[in-house]
Order: sequence, then C-alpha cells, then structure tokens
Amino acid sequence: MEDIMSICRAHTSLTAMQQELLKRTLVVFPFLADLAHARVRMYLLRRDKKSFVVAAEAWPHTVYLTPEPPCIGAVVPAMEEPLLCRVLQTGRFSQGKREQNYGSMIDMMAQPLFDGAAPIGIVTFETTHENRSIEGYSRLLDAARMLLKNARKHLEPAMYQPLSSSDGIVITDQFNRITFATTAATRVFRVLGVSNLVGGHLFDRKITQHIRKETQVTARPWEREIEIGTLVLLDRNIPIMEGGRLLCRIVIISDLTELREKDREIKVQSAVIQEIHHRVKNNLQTIASLLRLQARRSKSPDVKDALKESVNRILSIAVVHEFLSEQGHATINVKEIAEQIFSLVAMSMVGRDFDLQTKCEGATLILPSSYASSLGLVLNELVLNAAEHGFEGRRKGTMQLVTAEDAQGYTLVFTDDGCGIPEDFDPVHARSLGVSIMRTLVEGDLGGAIAYDAPPDGGTRVTITFPRKS
Repeated sequence: MEDIMSICRAHTSLTAMQQELLKRTLVVFPFLADLAHARVRMYLLRRDKKSFVVAAEAWPHTVYLTPEPPCIGAVVPAMEEPLLCRVLQTGRFSQGKREQNYGSMIDMMAQPLFDGAAPIGIVTFETTHENRSIEGYSRLLDAARMLLKNARKHLEPAMYQPLSSSDGIVITDQFNRITFATTAATRVFRVLGVSNLVGGHLFDRKITQHIRKETQVTARPWEREIEIGTLVLLDRNIPIMEGGRLLCRIVIISDLTELREKDREIKVQSAVIQEIHHRVKNNLQTIASLLRLQARRSKSPDVKDALKESVNRILSIAVVHEFLSEQGHATINVKEIAEQIFSLVAMSMVGRDFDLQTKCEGATLILPSSYASSLGLVLNELVLNAAEHGFEGRRKGTMQLVTAEDAQGYTLVFTDDGCGIPEDFDPVHARSLGVSIMRTLVEGDLGGAIAYDAPPDGGTRVTITFPRKS
C-alpha cells in the first residue's frame, strides 16, 4: 500500500512542506474515525485538475460500517464527487450524501485542509444516517473538525490511540462546561455518584478532583490512571487550543478495572509458578546430593559411574527449573542452559587435571519452556557421552555447540574433538543408555531427528533438528 508522501509526489504538485503538513494529520486519523463514528478519508486534487486521489483512510472501531476494500491510491473523477468540488471552490465545510453501493446512500461531511489561504486537501467523514442521529452528534463532529485543524502541529501519537466502543467520551466548550457525553461515560460517572453530566463543569466532577491543578496549568494533552474506590480509570484529556485559547476539550474515560484485576491475577500466578520452579529445583538438588552420598559409599566402580550419570541428569533438569524460577519467563535461552550443563560436567565428570574447553556459538535461540526439560536432558547426554567415551586416555579436549534457526525449525550441532564414533556404530540398536535417551527425547518429545557423523578433522558430530511447536 502506498504511503501519503509517494502518492503526493506521483499525483500532485504539492510542495515538500505541504506534504509534511498532510502527513502530520495522519497521526489523528484513527482517533478521528472513532470520535466521529465515521470512515475518514483524505482526498487530494490531482495535477490534471479533473480527478482526486485518495491519500489516506481510517475506519472506526466505535461503530459498524459496511466494509469496503481499501482504496488508498484510488483515482476518482471530479465529476463523480460534486461535494468535494464544492469544498475545493468555496474553502468551506460542506455536508451532503453520496452513493455507496447499488443505490444506497451514506452521509458525507467534507472539511478542507489549508496551507495559508489555499486548500491543499479535503478530509471527509462518511457515516450512516443512524449514526448521525444520536443525540449531540454535532458536538462529536465539531470536536473532530477542530482536532483536524489542530493536527498541523507536532502531536504525540500516544495521546491519539484508537478508541473502543466501551470508552466514554466527554466534550466540553471553551469554558470547560460539558456539552456532550456518551452513554459509556455517563455510566462510569453514575457509578461515581454523578447522575447529570451535560451542562455541568468538568472540574466539579469527582473523577477530576485529583488532577484539577495539573489540568489548569497545562495546555498539552495528558493521561493518568486513577483509582477511585474499586474502579480503575484511565483519564485521557485532550485540550484543543488556538492562539493560546481553549476551543474545546476532549476527555476519554476508559474503565480498566477488569484489565487491572486480570493483571494482578497474572502477577500472582507468575509468582506462584516461579516459586514452584524454585522448589522443584531445590528438591532435585536434594535428590542429587543423596545420590552423591550413595556414590561415595559404594565400592563398585560401575555403580559409582551410574550414580554420577544420574546426578548429572537430575542436575540438568534442575538447571532448567533454575532459569525458569529466576527469570520468571515462559521461555528458555538454549545457549545459557548449555553453558550451565557444560560447567556441571566439567565439575563432576572429568578430573581436575583435565583441560576441558567449551564453546557455544550461533543464533540465540529463545524457546518456549515446553522444550526445556527435553533439551536440557539431550544436551546433558551429549556432554556426558563426550566426557565419558570421547576423551578416554586424553588430557584435554574441546566441546562445541552451534545453534541455528530457520523457517522450518531449529538445529543444534554438537561436536567434540575426541576419538570419534566406532565404524560399526548404529544409533538405533545401540545399547548405550545415553544414546537411547537422546533418541527417545528428540524423536518422541521434540518431534525431530538426530544424526551422528565424524567431522573432517576428527572427533564426533551430532546434529539435532526439530520443528517449531504450533
């Protein structure tokens, strides 16, 4: 879809400064559509003076309008838009109707955009007669038109976020007297004990008593979250000024009570989950300590080795729970877990005089916690096998993990520079417990594949691929 600057350059003779003025108005376009309950479009006269081009449009979130395909960049013959031609000739706001679909008519209001005395564009508000028939609609439209004129200034986009149908709208005059209030706004104020809004003074109302001073001393839009009893409200206040004089004020009241309650529930649940991960980690470390104690008392070398491997498997799962408890996220960083497992093996499975070098390279993989335990165990088995079998009879060795990600999924490539795999090695029928564990986890839990080969410079390379979980 074309942007407004490219449309201006392709279809009009507007100067760079005029194009910039038009671009600034787009900051408020979604807000204008919601405020006026109308589809908002910007039309520009083309160089041929016989047609208009649609430079921008926005659809309302506050009412339903019959959907139409996007028309930004569309060219419309001037003879088909008499209302636009009238506005361009007179330079005045005009109202009328236009045919929408197969004889159905829609109300159309058109506001010229000026650079000095000459109109450089037209903004239209198109809505149904039913939407225009709501009580006080003219106040909404007048406020939208004043805001459109105000959009020549540099406005802060955050203050003009789109509205929802549940947001309350209050409009005041230049004396801060309330001239319009939607049903949603009236409902909120009624809960606060205020039954009649229209005709009253904005700063006599309970909802603004906490911010009266700040509002009176600033002419800039602002917003604040206010707690009143059990209610949590977001008060967005937009004064529209001209020459230092207030023209009107638009106040948006959003009821955030339910949203903030859900936020609090999520925080509590997150804290509980973190505590559970922390306790699981502590329990796993306690089990590992008991197994270490049993290994020290055993006189059988085979039993000691088996218990050591079990300890590392348990601690690899504990590493995952430690990450989840400390970070409080539902994701894991594969490199960080790998580095922790490398350290665990270096402390428990190789001698103090063994020089073990470890490396983690490649893409930073941030994966959902559903991958965590399986990946932790797989990495642990890779490291255990390399430490136990690959470096036998050696004084130093290197392990490396390289991670990658593409559209299909993830790849982990683990290599060591040890003695390599036997020529008759068959991972499917291997009797090694570690190989069986890895195959079960990769194929069963991760839905991936695992392959073994020897890199050109010797050692062992294990490639693991697995898809993204839907």
